[in-house]
Amino acid sequence: MPTELVNGFGKVYLTIEYDPANQWVYNNWVGYQTYVGIIRGADECLYPLLENQCSYLLNDNRQVLGPWDHAVQWLVTDWAPRAVAQGLTHFAQVVSPESFAAQSADAMYKGISDRFQMRMFDNIVIAQTWLYEEQKLAAKRRLNG
Repeated sequence: MPTELVNGFGKVYLTIEYDPANQWVYNNWVGYQTYVGIIRGADECLYPLLENQCSYLLNDNRQVLGPWDHAVQWLVTDWAPRAVAQGLTHFAQVVSPESFAAQSADAMYKGISDRFQMRMFDNIVIAQTWLYEEQKLAAKRRLNG
């Protein structure tokens, strides 16, 4: 069952869902993102990651309007260490390349790329393929190791 977070205007700004078939959490962010909304949403996505012992996150920003630079520092210094501590290893960030959100995602990538594997994509199918391939590699390492 997806979790939907609603902004002060009653509009859904984030849908979070664990995908058991693919074994990743999918976040779909929509519209303008406030600092408070980003903090709430990022924290909320930690629950299905932990609950499902999931190491893979597919974060979709294709429908985000405007930048979210105001939250990058918090994501890098507060959220990322907690996500890693509970097992996050792979983060696929999907953005529209010409958007302001893509610039914010790039700033986040530069701040946390050494903590877990984060890749940026402009195509969700390619992002999903990367996560799937990384899962296969991890399973192979476990078998050999």
